[in-house]
Amino acid sequence: MDLSFFRRISVILLLCLSFFRVSAQEYLYEIGGMLGGAFYMGDANKNAAFKNMNPAASALFRYNANFRIAFKANLAWARVTGSTIGLENVFPDNAQVDFDRNVIDLGGQAEFNFFPYSDKYQYLQTKRIAPYIMGGLGLSVAPGNGGTFFSPHISVGTGVKYKIRNRINIGAEWSVRKLFGDGLDINGGNELLDDPYDIESGLWKNKDWYSMLMISVSYDFGLRNCNCNKRDINEIY
Repeated sequence: MDLSFFRRISVILLLCLSFFRVSAQEYLYEIGGMLGGAFYMGDANKNAAFKNMNPAASALFRYNANFRIAFKANLAWARVTGSTIGLENVFPDNAQVDFDRNVIDLGGQAEFNFFPYSDKYQYLQTKRIAPYIMGGLGLSVAPGNGGTFFSPHISVGTGVKYKIRNRINIGAEWSVRKLFGDGLDINGGNELLDDPYDIESGLWKNKDWYSMLMISVSYDFGLRNCNCNKRDINEIY
């Protein structure tokens, strides 16, 4: 039999193996965006979640350490509003105020996937869908007529991500930001909501919160250096 036939077959097999190796690669990074809504909780809204929802948007960058652990950075914008009108609690001198602010949010979070997240390596019981929890730190900045408000924050949240195709992810996420200040709801020179009852502030008392409910789309890039042997697969698992 002609040896050139075997050479052609060998070349085809090598090309197929190379294609399989590339297609089995995982990616280290994601970049994308999020859109959704934000709401505030504080002196002008004590316990009504999702009240006065306003637009929010965010850019995100995610580093996938392995199938379970990821680290995310975000730069977000959110509009938050609140009003004391109609509240059951009565403020000093029966005063009524409202506020409207834009918040710039810069933060980072660590994420833990409940399932190993990938559309490949099914023999490792990976899933195209993965619920996750997250926690992290950040900084919130809110310009306003009464002065710019700065505060670090703690962020916690939960979400779910789904790989609709190779390199494309969609997701939904709900996160809460706990501020270390009580000035988010002060705007336009109004001081009513700055400790209105003269209660001594603490870590959890007299601090404002805001929350974001977001839908995300992200794109994978940056091939992981994977030789697809047992050692390398275990490193990304």
